[in-house]
Amino acid sequence: MRLRPFAIPLSIMTALVLQIMPMPAIADIYRPDWVLLVLAYWTMALPNRVNVGVAFLSGVLLDVLLGTSLGIHSIGLCIVIYVLAANYQRLRNYSVWQQAVIIGLLSALYHLILFWLQHLLTDVYFQFDYLLPVVSSTIIWPWLFWLLRKVRRQLRLS
Repeated sequence: MRLRPFAIPLSIMTALVLQIMPMPAIADIYRPDWVLLVLAYWTMALPNRVNVGVAFLSGVLLDVLLGTSLGIHSIGLCIVIYVLAANYQRLRNYSVWQQAVIIGLLSALYHLILFWLQHLLTDVYFQFDYLLPVVSSTIIWPWLFWLLRKVRRQLRLS
């Protein structure tokens, strides 16, 4: 069996598993946005294969797995991946560290969208803890980028 056609779906499924994996409460507030990071990499690397549609389906799966209102993560992921897909040629030319800063800003946008939608639906109030995953996502981006780039090059995905 060849792994090549399943590399992108397997990486997204791995990100979904990492997103719901149990963690201690002290570490859980810093959990990176694994699905967003993996989708961001594949959108920048292969925009013809991973786009807003894949982000929507991943968001629906994330909503089901996390038990949130259906569509919240889908809307957030779709908006962020749309912004990323519209600017992927420019972002590919930046260094990995500059990309990490941009990914951090996009992660902040994602969390603010999630907060606004949850505030409209459930009347939840903003806490600074909502933005802690932005820091961890920014820090993890370079290593995840290098790992997924190595996978993409070894499997010769295009």
